[in-house]
Amino acid sequence: MKHQITNHKAEAYGISAILFASLLWGTTGTAASFAPSISPLAVGAFSMGVGGLLLAVVAFRNLARERRLIAANFKILLFGALALAVYPMAFYSSMRLSGVAIGTVVSIASAPFFVAALEHLFSKNNQIDRRWVYSLLLGTVGIALLTFAEPVSQVAEETNYHYLGIALGLIAGLSYALYAWAAKELITHGVSSTSAMGSIFGCGAMLLLPTLLFTGENLFATATNTAVVLYMALIPMFIGYVCFGYGLRVVAASKASLLTLFEPAVAAVFAVIVVGEHIAVSGWVGVLLIMGCLFLQAYKPAPNKSEANEVTC
Repeated sequence: MKHQITNHKAEAYGISAILFASLLWGTTGTAASFAPSISPLAVGAFSMGVGGLLLAVVAFRNLARERRLIAANFKILLFGALALAVYPMAFYSSMRLSGVAIGTVVSIASAPFFVAALEHLFSKNNQIDRRWVYSLLLGTVGIALLTFAEPVSQVAEETNYHYLGIALGLIAGLSYALYAWAAKELITHGVSSTSAMGSIFGCGAMLLLPTLLFTGENLFATATNTAVVLYMALIPMFIGYVCFGYGLRVVAASKASLLTLFEPAVAAVFAVIVVGEHIAVSGWVGVLLIMGCLFLQAYKPAPNKSEANEVTC
């Protein structure tokens, strides 16, 4: 029984860590809006690249100790690193073309579908259950209401690239699912969460940072630009993914991807309060449904005394 309670507490801590990471990630679109002169490709490459290097540095001892185990799962690492390199470029481009709220919503909301498919096809520890399905349905309705309630951004109207932004959001969702699944698979194969995140992000950083030679001319052009990119690299990317990696130790990738639906809800609120975007009443109903989805995933009653009599400890 003690083991069952310990597992329950560990999962609760893991869920809290993932929700906190999602809260931090939800600020990235708003932060990026303060530096419009920076290419979205540069924003993504710098924030994810520098954040990835920091994760690799922090994980250095673990990486050295577990290098053989990581090498034995090189294909998983490679998939994760390539997906990581694609994600920020697709994600920030989607927000630039379709608006902060829609870009974030499409990118993150599509990820649970892709993660579920990956777990179903490749993972032995598939944890798709009835609660997950109900949560997904609730979250999907909420995401749809939020998406259609958000008007097309002014930039999207001017360029007619609104739907291209949505397509890039779907690509971001797939790439996010791939590297989240890869990190969980490495952990499942015995790699520590620190090493799993450090190896994927470190390799991804080596792919991302060279692109700044072509896209990063305005990164430090102003104090605001500098503050934005440093904030995004250090807070949402570095600290956020440390928390996410911690959560993945005890939370299935499919469940973690549903919990990250908290990010678009946070992004929508910040987009309204800070950026000045407008969301209709139906959009706020969507936010409430997303919160309901998160509650279904996060709430799990602790084992009671009657269960204790039935469990051999």
